[in-house]
Amino acid sequence: MRGNDDDGGVLTTHASRSSLFCSSPLSFSLTQVWDHEVNVPILTFDLGEAVGDVAWSPFSSTVFAAVTNDGKVSVFDLSVDRHEPLCDQSLALGAGRKLTRVAFNTKDPIILVGDDKGVVHALKLSPNLRKLTPIPDGMTRGDVEIEKVNDLIGAVDPRAIEV
Repeated sequence: MRGNDDDGGVLTTHASRSSLFCSSPLSFSLTQVWDHEVNVPILTFDLGEAVGDVAWSPFSSTVFAAVTNDGKVSVFDLSVDRHEPLCDQSLALGAGRKLTRVAFNTKDPIILVGDDKGVVHALKLSPNLRKLTPIPDGMTRGDVEIEKVNDLIGAVDPRAIEV
């Protein structure tokens, strides 16, 4: 599920764990990661400017990207760092322009970012942002990604994982 309104309110659910989602309230600089089994955000990030959009990565269950009104793209990998983005990239947009959409390409290591004038910017992910976790014998890619996100949630709020 994905939602976005004209004022920048964003809600996007996680592909591997439907109870996990990112949200950014209207006109706020906060991006929050929630698990609907817990009544408070399990992680909060202040991006310093109103958030236009947030998207989970299709290739890693712990990676998401956010774009802000001031033209910044931030990519987080929560299995590496739960406090800071691994990458911040500022785009030269011109006065008064805002980033409004972000999407990961499902086949290539590219992020597509849209602005309020309809321009789409393509950004190539660096190798450290597109590494896949090795798959142990007897597991699938999906199993590995679910385990990674469950480990993350268990580390930040053990009430969210039932054993």
